[in-house]
Amino acid sequence: QVQLVESGGGLVQAGDSLRISCQYSGRTFSSLAMGWFRQGPGKEREFVAAISGSGDSIYYHDSVKGRFTISRDNAKNTVYLQMNSLKPEDTAVYYCAAPPAPLGHVPLWVYEYDYWGQGTQVTVSS
Repeated sequence: QVQLVESGGGLVQAGDSLRISCQYSGRTFSSLAMGWFRQGPGKEREFVAAISGSGDSIYYHDSVKGRFTISRDNAKNTVYLQMNSLKPEDTAVYYCAAPPAPLGHVPLWVYEYDYWGQGTQVTVSS
């Protein structure tokens, strides 16, 4: 049974940094790409960042490039999202996600992911 548990969210001020984590349990973590998504108030869930199983391929949404960094520690079955220079528009519930199996590419769309964490709230005040 695959489980994803996010942690590390909170309330910060604009310009601050925050790192959120996602602990994965289930099939071999290192074989799976992982993704971070977010859903702001009244908005649809949107892609933030994704990383291949080896960590060699990384993708970001344009709105977070240069500010956010996705990384993973396969020995700890954990994926991270380091968020710097946070803006009020980054306020959202952040979700980590895992695809159902190795796909041969890094998935960037919500429908490509089968497993989701419960989400962690990130609130950025101005």
